[in-house]
Amino acid sequence: MERPSRQRQREQEVEQDSDERIACPECESTNIITDADQGELVCDDCGLVLDERQIDRGPEWRAFNHSERQSKSRVGAPITETMHDRGLTTTIDWKDKDAYGRSLSSEKRSQMHRLRKWQERIRTKDAGERNLQFALSEIDRMASALGVPRSVREVASVIYRRALNEDLIRGRSIEGVATSALYAACRQEGIPRSLDEVAEVSRVPQKEIGRTYRYISQELGLELKPVDPKQFVPRFASALGLSEEVQAKATEIIDVSAEQGLLSGKSPTGFAAAAIYAASLLCNEKKTQREVADVAQVTEVTIRNRYQEQIEAMGFR
Repeated sequence: MERPSRQRQREQEVEQDSDERIACPECESTNIITDADQGELVCDDCGLVLDERQIDRGPEWRAFNHSERQSKSRVGAPITETMHDRGLTTTIDWKDKDAYGRSLSSEKRSQMHRLRKWQERIRTKDAGERNLQFALSEIDRMASALGVPRSVREVASVIYRRALNEDLIRGRSIEGVATSALYAACRQEGIPRSLDEVAEVSRVPQKEIGRTYRYISQELGLELKPVDPKQFVPRFASALGLSEEVQAKATEIIDVSAEQGLLSGKSPTGFAAAAIYAASLLCNEKKTQREVADVAQVTEVTIRNRYQEQIEAMGFR
């Protein structure tokens, strides 16, 4: 078993003069790995050392946690699409201290206050950039409320920028397009968030979000697959305190029902909620329809209707 500290990276080495891969002269294998700790190029099949004393292109310092890494790093943050300027502009710190950690005088503090104010003003040169800044901040706020990962925020920001470049925002609210971009990003990244959940953290009506979402997905050619109800099962089951057995049974019910064509035209959240309700009954971990409906944000009527269809599909009466 390899030690994690060795950082053995498997790479396909390419000759600088030609496009041919490096091959081991002993066994003619192309399975060559780089041992960063020892600075060696090694054949992973026969163990022959092809090259040694390679240049270490990593940092000369060591860090054992995130705070040490942040304090010793001499580079800035990576480029991000979640900021209107992609994070390339500078900011003036609010600590009111000099390079040696000493507090500034009152005259210097007032001067730094004016500089900060103008720094914030010049970051957005026109109304278009201010609107973009507002839209991206809305995406970040809603993403935080929904608890989605950083990658979804990046994708949502890219979708919004594409819509802006294609002039799809004209005649529509900034909040509506931003919310639709976030919902499309969740769909694209496979993060189970329903339209109701997204509308709950948004400042625009659900009908407008749905209409804008269909418009931008069609105009931008976003390839979005239908939402799989199985994606909602772990989250709903966890909120209800149900076991892994119930989750597995609910997934089985959804698979059997989908094979018989019962999923077409149905709400994925309602379908998942009904499957969880049926599975809880079959596994003797009963939950009421009201409890399941509250977690899934659907009505009890929806759960009863889907439940009857799924039970018949499973062959139970």
